[in-house]
Formats: sequence, C-alpha cells, structure tokens
Amino acid sequence: MKVTVIVELKPSVLDPQGKAIQHSLSSLGFSGVEDVRAGKLFRITLADSGQSRPEVEQQIRQMCEKLLANTVIENFSYTIEG
Repeated sequence: MKVTVIVELKPSVLDPQGKAIQHSLSSLGFSGVEDVRAGKLFRITLADSGQSRPEVEQQIRQMCEKLLANTVIENFSYTIEG
C-alpha cells in the first residue's frame, strides 16, 4: 500500500522559504507569481499487514502527528493508494 503525505505551513504562519522562492522566481523573469508556499512531500510504502483502511488511516495520522508534521504550525493531508 502506498501513501502520499503532504505537510504545509498553516496559512497564518509566515513562510520565509516560500517568500525567498517567490523573489527568486521574479528575479529569473517569471512574472505573475503572487505567492509561494513551501512544504514537504513524503511517499511511504506500507507492508500488507491485513489492516483495515480505517486502521491504516489511524496509523498514518499518528505518523504525521508524532513525527512528520509539527501540528502547531503545520497542516497535513494524505492519500492512500491500493
């Protein structure tokens, strides 16, 4: 089973990396870029352990809350394939 997790800063949190990328894009001649938000992408492959989909979702949420995302300043979303 393959899982894709996306972690992004919450909209209310300043994103200096995103601003630096936006500025660099402008400097390179890419006009019209109004905003850039940087984030993280994780691709996780889980062994088939016979877990139900709700159990897998709970496991992924726990991974995100305990390690992959700082839930004070970041939001996460995930998709499960297979």
